[in-house]
Amino acid sequence: MFVDRVKVYVKGGRGGNGVVSFRREKYIPYGGPDGGNGGNGGDVILVAGLSRSTLLDLSYRPHLYAPAGRHGEGKSKHGKNASPLSLDVPVGTVIKDEEGNLLFDLSRQGQRVVVARGGSGGRGNTVFATSRRRAPGFAEKGEEGEGRTLILELKLLADAGMVGFPNAGKSTLLSRISAAKPKIADYPFTTLVPQLGVVRLDRERSFVVADLPGIVEGAHRGAGLGHQFLRHIERTMVLIYVIDMAATEGRDPFADYYALRKELFLYQTELAARPALIAANKLDLPGAADNLAHFSRELQHEAAGIYPLSAVTGEGVKPLLEAVYRLWQEQLPPPSAETEEELIYLPPVPRRELTVRPEEGVFVVTGDDVERAVRRADLRGTEGQHYLQKMLDELGVEQALLQSGISEGDTVRIGDMEFIFYLTEGRE
Repeated sequence: MFVDRVKVYVKGGRGGNGVVSFRREKYIPYGGPDGGNGGNGGDVILVAGLSRSTLLDLSYRPHLYAPAGRHGEGKSKHGKNASPLSLDVPVGTVIKDEEGNLLFDLSRQGQRVVVARGGSGGRGNTVFATSRRRAPGFAEKGEEGEGRTLILELKLLADAGMVGFPNAGKSTLLSRISAAKPKIADYPFTTLVPQLGVVRLDRERSFVVADLPGIVEGAHRGAGLGHQFLRHIERTMVLIYVIDMAATEGRDPFADYYALRKELFLYQTELAARPALIAANKLDLPGAADNLAHFSRELQHEAAGIYPLSAVTGEGVKPLLEAVYRLWQEQLPPPSAETEEELIYLPPVPRRELTVRPEEGVFVVTGDDVERAVRRADLRGTEGQHYLQKMLDELGVEQALLQSGISEGDTVRIGDMEFIFYLTEGRE
């Protein structure tokens, strides 16, 4: 089953908690704190490879969670960082956000992209020891991993792509020139998904060609297979317009060619200007030769040449393939030195700034930094509570609440926690 578009939710692993611990050694009465830090949560990583040709696997796994980091331990033992959750996707996968904005294009084998960062591990009580606070009785909880919804789209990578109206003979031509075995039948939309085939001219020369589902007029607006088809043609370096010269569907070959170019132009202007050849197909059928003569007179200066052929008998196929190969070679960029693929990070999820809004008698405080501080706070003892209060004050929470008209005794909600508001000593 061919799946070329999926929606997934990815979330990095939560960081491990820091631990509260104190040294207990004989003859060392003031051993001090020795709580270790928690390990970092795992990242979610997409890896472009050739082991996948579809996004089918991810369609069955719409929620992807990386493992959490290990908690810290006593004796200053830090928790282990979690391993990343690595997922193979086909080369040609495009990563977008929910609004359709492009985040990254996995166009080369081996590229690795971190799509959700793991949370940082919480700090153990050793970190909070100072000259005045020698035995801190609190630690930090691990941070939540980054979570986001992504749209993954697959755009096939092919050197040449065949475009044409339904029943123009693209699938027959692909089966003739490669080992691919597409479904072939005498009705529209036999090809419902793109088919790839490797064309071998000789031992040294080969290229990849794609048989893409038939276009109908209005495809740029989504008619027929619409954007499902047009998305895949964006990556092909050379286009092959396959035209039915015998007009077996009652169509005009001349009008078909310009209708195809129009649909490509309306979808993406650059596609209509891409290097192309015309495969004048079905010359084994009556009327094709006469149509070809008129077609060639009208379009003698179009594309990179018109190549008469019959996909059924094989006549004229070899010259077309040689021309496609030459044109493809002309489009290849100059070779460059191989470089090791680095680990790429998607732009972080936009951070929310501090805001306060009254809501049914409760002052609701939102903002990534504030909510993060509350989630990580150890509130089991007064030391941890005082430390959180200090953190919130430094983040400007108290000042924002006062500007919003709060009074002592009012309720404040931050995330899942609710507090009763009292002024900090020394503030009026």
